[in-house]
Amino acid sequence: MLQGLSLFITALLIFLYAIAKLSTEVQKLFTDRVRQYIRYSARTPLSGLATGMLSTILFQSSSTTTALIVSMVSAGLLSLYHGLAMVLGTDIGTTFTVQLVVWKVTALFPICVTGGALVWFTADGKRKIVGEVVLYFGLVLFALYLISEVTAPLKASPEVSAFLRRAAHPLLGLAAGVIFTALVHASVIPISMVAILAQQGLISLDSALPVVFGANVGTTVTALLAGLVSNVNGKRTAFAHLFFKCAGTCICLPLLPILTVVLKSLSASLSQQIALGHFLFNLIIAALFIFLLKPVSVMLERLVPGKAQTLPVWPEFLNEACLAQTEEALLCVKRELQRQMLLAQTMVRDSIDLLKTFRKAKRRDMVYVEAVVDNLRNEIAAYLWKISDREFSPELSKQLFTYTAMVDDIERLADHAMILAKLAAEQEERGIEFSEKGMAELDEIDALVMANVDDAVLLLDKRDDAKILNVFRREEAVDVKVREARERHLDRFHRRVCRAEAGPVFLEMLINLERISDHCQNIAEYVKEL
Repeated sequence: MLQGLSLFITALLIFLYAIAKLSTEVQKLFTDRVRQYIRYSARTPLSGLATGMLSTILFQSSSTTTALIVSMVSAGLLSLYHGLAMVLGTDIGTTFTVQLVVWKVTALFPICVTGGALVWFTADGKRKIVGEVVLYFGLVLFALYLISEVTAPLKASPEVSAFLRRAAHPLLGLAAGVIFTALVHASVIPISMVAILAQQGLISLDSALPVVFGANVGTTVTALLAGLVSNVNGKRTAFAHLFFKCAGTCICLPLLPILTVVLKSLSASLSQQIALGHFLFNLIIAALFIFLLKPVSVMLERLVPGKAQTLPVWPEFLNEACLAQTEEALLCVKRELQRQMLLAQTMVRDSIDLLKTFRKAKRRDMVYVEAVVDNLRNEIAAYLWKISDREFSPELSKQLFTYTAMVDDIERLADHAMILAKLAAEQEERGIEFSEKGMAELDEIDALVMANVDDAVLLLDKRDDAKILNVFRREEAVDVKVREARERHLDRFHRRVCRAEAGPVFLEMLINLERISDHCQNIAEYVKEL
């Protein structure tokens, strides 16, 4: 009994570890296609549904995918409306793993583990990541296979059979599914266990389905935890996930006798009936709400009040029709540069806020905003390239080359803001504290840099010689203050006023603040030339 219990716990831990690592490695491949991911998911509710479903099959975890969607909605990369469609898709996609158990694909774990390990050890680059993905997928299959082997002897135990019969009440099964899934953050574990018990003849369909419904409700805990540290739209998305699952449970639980009859007519295998029940439960939810996302969005906005911004991932002003007229095309570029600069301004302000008060959710949102800034840089550069081979007047030629250089400076602003956010995270994780004088120096430089960024935003809209001069003066002041702050830090270090581990982080922050100011000066110079 103890040996069986220890093996079961081992299998559970292997499964949770493999799922976590699998999700992490898939995301490394996934980021290479993030633009296509967002583009297709934002078209229609049905394409969002399909994207959520396919993403969950790749991640092998609806909790991971839903938490990612909550983060993307929180960052403004997805609207609440399209995020809800993807949430519905994740719920369907998660049924795939349980189906692997039913089809006994788990027996193929030696091939996946061995093949994945060989590729992981011998390859490099993306192939190495692919090998690691296959390896962790094999470990998922191994864990499920081990659970199946451990539960097989339970069939001969009259005590276990008697316990399962006593615990067959639908509400008990529902509660068990909710609690267990909330603890392990993976609905596939309890549902797969139920399917395995069914293969051993230890549980009936009537007893299994409530556990399936409960596991679906319990899986919303991960999204709710992600929503707690998100903005208002992230909270709405997390709450919507819970609402969908609870609504599905309220519909399906009273219809349990009818569902059992339907499932028994679809398959003679009890484990297959359970897998189909899991699929049918989520299909009913998707079919019910996919065309009601607008009213659901409105309801959520009233229940969770507050304002949230959605950032268009793709250019808003780069009109292909304007390419025929060079002046019109350059005007489109100027407007898109202004939008890119506003995003970079937000990132710099957020990074400076993080230096004072670190918040993990804000840093996470910055990652998604940077993806938009980088994407706009590529799109603006490609748009300028389309008109670069024409005959230009000296004035338009200067505009073309200035905008080409400016787009890189704006993108670099976002890059340095991300480095500051990373340094703030490092300071938080390591418990590094700066001296009072060091913090005062940092605050003074922060204020000058932020003022330069704010003026750079205004200069892109309208030339102002006074603001250009102010940017130049502040840049000189930043250079002087950064140099003085370094010297004072070294003095404090030798007098042991500052801790040794604070030095590299403090100096790196100064360097990146100075470089942000440098790029603002570059932008002011471009505007002056024009």
